[in-house]
Amino acid sequence: MFYSLTGKIVYADESTVAVECGGVAFSLSASANTLRKCGEIGTVQTLYTYLSVREDALDLFGFADKNELDCYKLLIGITGVGPKAAIAILSALTPDRLALAVAGEDAKAITAAQGVGGKIASRIVLELRGKLDALPLSSDTAGNVAAVKKSGVTYAGEEAVNALVSLGYSRTEAGVAVGKLDGNLSTEEMIKKALVLLAKNF
Repeated sequence: MFYSLTGKIVYADESTVAVECGGVAFSLSASANTLRKCGEIGTVQTLYTYLSVREDALDLFGFADKNELDCYKLLIGITGVGPKAAIAILSALTPDRLALAVAGEDAKAITAAQGVGGKIASRIVLELRGKLDALPLSSDTAGNVAAVKKSGVTYAGEEAVNALVSLGYSRTEAGVAVGKLDGNLSTEEMIKKALVLLAKNF
């Protein structure tokens, strides 16, 4: 019904933004990432929209870019992920960060979203695997996603990632670091070299 709205921002709080179009102000629920990208009150903003239709309500959601909208649609298509949970996930993770977490099977990163437990996070990782590849990711993120996928190709790489996770690194961080290394290295060599990369923040 609505593809996007362009108008003056007349109100904003920690979860909502109101955009005035032709004398009518539309209230949209939005992620923290979208709200940070919105201008101040009085500025003109374009938001991509999604209309959630339920028996007892019509809820309009706003997104600063098409990537976030596409991620939102994928998330609400997963059993157990409702509109509010999807917004919470996109408040905690940008589309690029979500794609990286899914590629690295890093369910723990997704549990950073308010109200999202380990079971739902694991289901998100399982169901979104491969589906986020079509998003136009930044070149840095695309490279990191490729590295994470490469890290699990060999037994040594998998073992190195698990060892780094046991040292306190996230599965995503460990996967990116190991994936940037020569796959022919031994597990011990991978761990040592990955620690150097992690210390340098890649």
